[in-house]
Amino acid sequence: MSEPTPSLSHIDESGAVQMVDVGSKPLSRRRAVAGATVRMASETALRLRELPKGDALATAQLAGIMAAKRTSDLIPLCHPLPLSYVDVSLEVGADRVEIRTVAETTAQTGVEMEALTAAAVAALTVYDMAKAVDKQMSVTDVVLVEKTKEPL
Repeated sequence: MSEPTPSLSHIDESGAVQMVDVGSKPLSRRRAVAGATVRMASETALRLRELPKGDALATAQLAGIMAAKRTSDLIPLCHPLPLSYVDVSLEVGADRVEIRTVAETTAQTGVEMEALTAAAVAALTVYDMAKAVDKQMSVTDVVLVEKTKEPL
């Protein structure tokens, strides 16, 4: 016997979109980790590595943090969350920039959309900063790495 197929949480029985009612859920400490990759030519990665502090990577880090804070403004059915912590780190490799984000909150719903939004916007910011020198860049692997929930 197979398990029932989960339903889409933002769609009601008639097929209309809906915001999920989390009002009766208890507060929990929630954490999500996400990542993204910007693939690029090795020459582009080298140029990014050689920039001084306050450069394109710092801009992307701030953009990711700001995006996490604005997730409910960008994704229509996300609940606005009181974020207690957001971290965005970027590491330049031989032919890519790897982005890792962490978002934390104490709330009635998860924080994975905030972590994913931070990763995506940080990646897009790297792309924007380097597009003039590399027309073949790509943003890939925007992915939820982990999420946790701890009761209070």
